[in-house]
Amino acid sequence: MEKEIFSLCFMCSVRCPIRVLVKDDQVKWIEGNPHVAGMEGSLCPKGAAGIALLNDHQRLQSPMIRTGPRGSGQFRKATWDEALDHVAEKLKAIVAAHGPESVAMGERTHLATHVSKTFMKALGSPNHFTHDALCKGSVNTAARSLFGYNDAQIGVDYKNTRHMVLYGRNFFESLEVKGANAFSEALENGAKLTYIDPRVTVTATKADRYWMIRPGTDLALNYALIHIILKERLFDETYVNRWTTGLGELRDFVQPFTPKWAETETGIPAAELVDMVREISREKPSVIFHYGYRGASHTNEIYMRRSIFILNALMGSVEAKGGLFFKKGPGLVGGKPARKLTEQTFPEIKAPRFDKAGTPEFPLPDTNHGVAQMLPGAILNDDPYPIKSLFVFRFEPLMSIPDTHNTRKALDKLDLIVTIDINHSDIAWYSDVILPESIYLERTDCVQQANGLKPQMFLRRQATTPRYDTRPGAMILKQIAERMDLGQFFPYENMEELVRWQLEGTGFSMEDFDPKGFVAYGDQQIFWDRNDGIPFKTPSGKIEFVSSLLEDVGFKSFPEYEPVAPPPENRFRLTIGRCAQHTHVSTQNNPYLNEIVPENRLWINAESAGRMGIGDGARVKVSSDYGEGTMRAYATDLIHPEAVFMLHGYGHQAQSARRSFEKGMNDSLLMNNISDMIGGSPALHDTFVRVDPVS
Repeated sequence: MEKEIFSLCFMCSVRCPIRVLVKDDQVKWIEGNPHVAGMEGSLCPKGAAGIALLNDHQRLQSPMIRTGPRGSGQFRKATWDEALDHVAEKLKAIVAAHGPESVAMGERTHLATHVSKTFMKALGSPNHFTHDALCKGSVNTAARSLFGYNDAQIGVDYKNTRHMVLYGRNFFESLEVKGANAFSEALENGAKLTYIDPRVTVTATKADRYWMIRPGTDLALNYALIHIILKERLFDETYVNRWTTGLGELRDFVQPFTPKWAETETGIPAAELVDMVREISREKPSVIFHYGYRGASHTNEIYMRRSIFILNALMGSVEAKGGLFFKKGPGLVGGKPARKLTEQTFPEIKAPRFDKAGTPEFPLPDTNHGVAQMLPGAILNDDPYPIKSLFVFRFEPLMSIPDTHNTRKALDKLDLIVTIDINHSDIAWYSDVILPESIYLERTDCVQQANGLKPQMFLRRQATTPRYDTRPGAMILKQIAERMDLGQFFPYENMEELVRWQLEGTGFSMEDFDPKGFVAYGDQQIFWDRNDGIPFKTPSGKIEFVSSLLEDVGFKSFPEYEPVAPPPENRFRLTIGRCAQHTHVSTQNNPYLNEIVPENRLWINAESAGRMGIGDGARVKVSSDYGEGTMRAYATDLIHPEAVFMLHGYGHQAQSARRSFEKGMNDSLLMNNISDMIGGSPALHDTFVRVDPVS
């Protein structure tokens, strides 16, 4: 008999609500949850490929303990008791010799992240970190510098916007299905799209206006847009006067950044800048200057992202229909959120974080996520103390942290590397112990607290029994903790008990999720009163153009602009991104998705390629001061002459993932590990590469 189960996808980090049809313990169909507005059955290619992941014999199947040198792929199968006992024994010895701060855990944020944080807090280590800084740490800091809210607390009303501006946010390939459907509806209803990127993406082809900007000059563009808005008084005066501070300082600062100046810096004609600003101002406040998803391109990233938020503030689009809004929680309608294990009382932790986030040395990055790219340096330099063990939970340091050679060198110093994953990832291949997690279709997971215009909760429900000897990550960590005499912090025996514990006090039960996969605290959208009811969390209670967050620790709100020099001779600025078929580094071995996009290619301007004797499809060597590799070229006029581009997530070295092994190139091999030392993100687009034909 066929069963219908409502759940959450986890083929990427978006967690789209899904409907799963199961018969005889086999998943027959996956589609978007028809009860969720914006989904209505639709799903991206990754979501549809979940069935292939479930049945993939190349994913991790049992616990493994390394028997040969790191990176050799020599492992033996182990029972769960043997593997967990081995990890606990090693971990006890490390903590006894070096202290709990010598243990670090990195993960891609997921529904059980509160369990991971609890594990580290119970252990006594401050060193839990996530992938977020590698993606959007500077966006987070920029948002807090203006609003007091971080970027995760901000939503976008795509459906009702009248004009959206995207800065390399490849909206129709780096997919969020609900958002893409909502904005597609807005376009059908007459909304406009301006797209800015050195490369012509799928999203660029949907735009009413496309600018092939000089790579690295988005900040110059935005300063000119602000200049025009203030000079021509195109801003929302009522809103700006009520809700912002520092307008005079902002006006003085942008005085030199004229459209003509910006034309020289960006390559975009001055008249087009003026026309765009006048056009978009006519639609305020229902306009969106999108602050981005991955904001990790340059060392001045925080100022680029601040400039985007400033543009929204000037248009009055913050907490406006068709603009940006702050996500509303259940407390506004008398409800309570799901509980988290991190709400318990833990022993005091006195050691600083390994990345020094939250200290005078690195004060502004969000300590809830940390700064992942600082890990190799901390290990290699024993700074601020030795790191001896690393737990990796669905996170890939060898392909996500810039300068793979240096990261591998750091990993070699560790006494213990433990990976919890579903795939034969490169870090799993390099680990001492592999603990395989059940995939999202095989497990019930922690509650998703989905705040927004209407606060809701969603639940991932187990759809089928595990195909292999795998366990949910929240159970794996509990079982290690029990062996460390820390079981009291994990008051559950299975995932259903954990969910029921989370729901205590909310007024909802697990059974309430059965009909539609979610529960709602109310049925009305909540916008705060734009006249007198927006509770900004800054000290001033307003949007701070002159930021107390920055100024109080010695950083300028408006530093001097530094012109962007072109690449050195015979060099190109490396840029990276995603496509609709893959997410980060975790889907390249999926049977369905690998067949569609098996490897990445190097986009290079056709004229530049022709000068170097590189034909379309030819193999090229791509090199930098940090590494090199070979891949195929895509010679095209759809990319700026100063830039080259490759999809992120290729060049896997784990031989057990045979479909993706050595297909394409790992961009992290080429990158310099440098960061925006104010906002916290790495500067992934500040490396220059050489491209040579392979004879």
